[in-house]
Amino acid sequence: MAASARGVPWALLRLGVPSLWRCRSLRGLCARLRRQSGRAVSSRSVAGVIGPGVSGTDLYCMELLRKRDYEGYLCSLLLPAESRSSAFALRAFNVELAQVKDLISEKAIGLMRMQFWKKTVEDIYCDNPPHQPVAIELWKAIKRHNLTKRWLMKIIDERERNLDDKAYRNIQELETYAENTQSSLLYLTLEILGIKNLHADHAASHIGKAQGIVTCLRATPYHGSRRKVFLPMDICILHGVSQEDFLRKNQDKNVRDVIYDIASQAHLHLKHVALEDYLRKIQQVDFDIFHPTLQKKSTLLPLSLYIQSWRKRY
Repeated sequence: MAASARGVPWALLRLGVPSLWRCRSLRGLCARLRRQSGRAVSSRSVAGVIGPGVSGTDLYCMELLRKRDYEGYLCSLLLPAESRSSAFALRAFNVELAQVKDLISEKAIGLMRMQFWKKTVEDIYCDNPPHQPVAIELWKAIKRHNLTKRWLMKIIDERERNLDDKAYRNIQELETYAENTQSSLLYLTLEILGIKNLHADHAASHIGKAQGIVTCLRATPYHGSRRKVFLPMDICILHGVSQEDFLRKNQDKNVRDVIYDIASQAHLHLKHVALEDYLRKIQQVDFDIFHPTLQKKSTLLPLSLYIQSWRKRY
């Protein structure tokens, strides 16, 4: 069932997105979502999204997420109002961990940063969070929703193991990384939403694995610019492709076959709007991972995510 222009405002109101409910058409909704999601975060705009009583730590988490995890930011905007601030905190925590690898020059520094977050989580569960914006907001979320400590520690442990600049040995190793990071993040999101359901957990596992695989594909040009390749070695070897082929942006058929096999594995796990959009685009350019169109953000992504949310689809 397609969303009618007249029905959109009421669906938005039901989802608890008060800053958007006045949109009178799909065209107006798209424009407003682009403005809301693209501009710098202010206390006034945050109040319209997550309600009154906004603090500096709320602002910090939202801005960090908007800049470093745009799709996660948009998805969080579509959650019920009472869950939004906790979702921002959780995803900001994930961003803090994810960016460690890119910001360090030595592994020892990264290990120190991971140790900080391990101690931070321990202190949070002792009601003694450090004076750090993300830590304070994460503490609030844990208190509010009784989040499972095990999932938080799994994310840290897996990110720590991943500090080594080594390619994944096989697709299973990449899936394990995705399960321990992206799926764990989704399990915690389900807890924030108060959802305790085996079917939801099963879906979250597949979504997380697909998201991890797609993230690895999407980051390949960026990693290549830094003389690094993390794609599964077993699939590269199968097609006779070396890391140097990716560093040189080789577009031969065997290189595309590697991308096809990895993308196919992601497609086996699920169909999810943000992930499926990338998989569809990469198929349209014949699995050329370096094609310029794959590096552009979709201006219609906010609207696409909203429509899927309205339809109650993953």
